Amino acid sequence: QVKLVESGGGLVQAGGSLRLSCAASTRTFSSYAMAWFRQAPGKEREFVAAINWSNGRTSYADSVKGRFTISRDNAKNTVYLQMNSLKPEDTAVYYCAANPRGSSLYVANYDYCSQGTQVTVSS
Repeated sequence: QVKLVESGGGLVQAGGSLRLSCAASTRTFSSYAMAWFRQAPGKEREFVAAINWSNGRTSYADSVKGRFTISRDNAKNTVYLQMNSLKPEDTAVYYCAANPRGSSLYVANYDYCSQGTQVTVSS
């Protein structure tokens, strides 16, 4: 069982920045693909970004490309999501997820998911 604990959510004005962190309770963190998803009120959970375990290859949703950056520190068992130029439509609960089989755009393919952290962007 892998436990994922997030930090860094909060309230920010449009145009501002936030960095989310997600710490994993596993000694084999480096063998997991990690991803961020988000869910806004009344909407389905959607893919935001992912980073593979083998080569660090990243992928992003079109809506965040150029503004968000996913990264990982295997020594700290932590994945990050740097969010810049935030917009009100980025308001959502953000989740991190772990998958030992590689990156995927679909949250159902991830074995573990965090509790979520609220990000609110005011206009």
